[in-house]
Amino acid sequence: MIAWLKQLKASFGASFIWLICLIYFTQGFRSFVWTAVSYQLKDRLKLSPSASQFVSSIAFFPWSIKPLYGILSDCIPIKGRKRIPYLVIATVLSLLPWLVLGLNATLRNSTWHLMIFLTVQNLGSAMADVVVDAMIAEAVRFERASFAGDLQTISWLAMALGGICGSLLGGFALTNLQIDTIFLLFSVLPAIQLLSCGLVEEHSVDSNNSRSSQVVNGNSILYEDNSLGKKSDIGNLRRKKSQKNSKQKAVVPSESKIPEKVDSLALSLFHSLKAAAYSLCHAFKQPIILRPMTWFFLAHVTVPNLSTVMFYYQTELLNLDASFLGTVRVVGWFSLMLGTFIYNRYLKTMKLRRILMWAHIGLSILTLLDIVLVSRMNVAFGISDKIMVLCGSALADAVNQFKFMPFLILSGKLCPPGIEGTLFALFMSINNLGSTLGSFMGAGLASILNISSGSFDNLLVGIVIQVLCTFIPIAFLFLIPKEATGISA
Repeated sequence: MIAWLKQLKASFGASFIWLICLIYFTQGFRSFVWTAVSYQLKDRLKLSPSASQFVSSIAFFPWSIKPLYGILSDCIPIKGRKRIPYLVIATVLSLLPWLVLGLNATLRNSTWHLMIFLTVQNLGSAMADVVVDAMIAEAVRFERASFAGDLQTISWLAMALGGICGSLLGGFALTNLQIDTIFLLFSVLPAIQLLSCGLVEEHSVDSNNSRSSQVVNGNSILYEDNSLGKKSDIGNLRRKKSQKNSKQKAVVPSESKIPEKVDSLALSLFHSLKAAAYSLCHAFKQPIILRPMTWFFLAHVTVPNLSTVMFYYQTELLNLDASFLGTVRVVGWFSLMLGTFIYNRYLKTMKLRRILMWAHIGLSILTLLDIVLVSRMNVAFGISDKIMVLCGSALADAVNQFKFMPFLILSGKLCPPGIEGTLFALFMSINNLGSTLGSFMGAGLASILNISSGSFDNLLVGIVIQVLCTFIPIAFLFLIPKEATGISA
């Protein structure tokens, strides 16, 4: 493990690895503060479940437009840099809302103000997520192929560690601290992240020429680079002319050039955005990209998600309390870490088709545990409900990671140069959209079977249908490249 970390440090740099781990740890640790947000909405603001869900949905909307952040960072460099400046902006947007909400009780106790600040905070978190994903995609492309999955591995290990710490400390904090103190404590992580951005050196888009050309799928994207050296030379030349002849005037006033520069910059940015949009569409239409993304989308859509129904069943009929369900989430994070380690250690050289096939077979087998739980067969054998829920959730999280790691590896390797942030964000959006539609499928199935709160007579039928649907994506594995592995996609 230590030797592996040393290899990553030597390949990518200690500051880069630190920043990646910190960002992902913060993303996982968000459970610490968002648990407090849930109690703020429920206990302090006295919102109904539907109103609380509305506020949360609005607040999390920025995660639904992630490709927009990728387009901005890919096509509009800030002072010649495409990643670190946007990461700084994103971190500031993540930091300020928690500070304001922690210090101002009036804003914290206002539904609309709280929703606005939470939306801004999610905007920063989503933007940081896109930017760091693009940085990883670039590193995967430029470094040795043998390290393709290692950055994703260490990233998800950091997120899992953050999730474990956040879940463990969240309940303790709510018991012993005020909500405003929790907000202020969490703001420490974005503050450290902001300082860490200065440790990573990013090269300019073009450090040699005033105009740089980056080819993406045969399309050239131009960037304007008004270097400081060029401006300095012009300034020195003007000062020499002024000293030589103070009465000599410039042929064209500098003020008259400002509109021309603005128009030129705007035109350059427009062409960059247009070229990136074209390149994005052109790249996504390629079978090597479209086919795998179609499979991952279908893998979510074709399997109805009954997790919410199971949550109601566990809390209403099995009477499992919130503290135990929190423990289940912690075990789930440990399982994510274990699944990531197993994938990187033993499955990275295996064909992706085989990994995904066995992942779905494993998920179907684990879903049978829900059938045992709902049919109460476990009670007949003297197995408690808590053990069934704990083991089922832990194993399912580990197997799901075997399914998600190939998605991340393929996404990183299929991103063409120049639009890494945009295309990777689009991949993640497609994955999230498929998951959302799978949840709608689960809700529709529950409605058809008349499964509702207090009425779980047909839940067993719903789980059987879910098990059968888990095999559907296996029939479409031909969409995954035949020879693709975790090292070479």
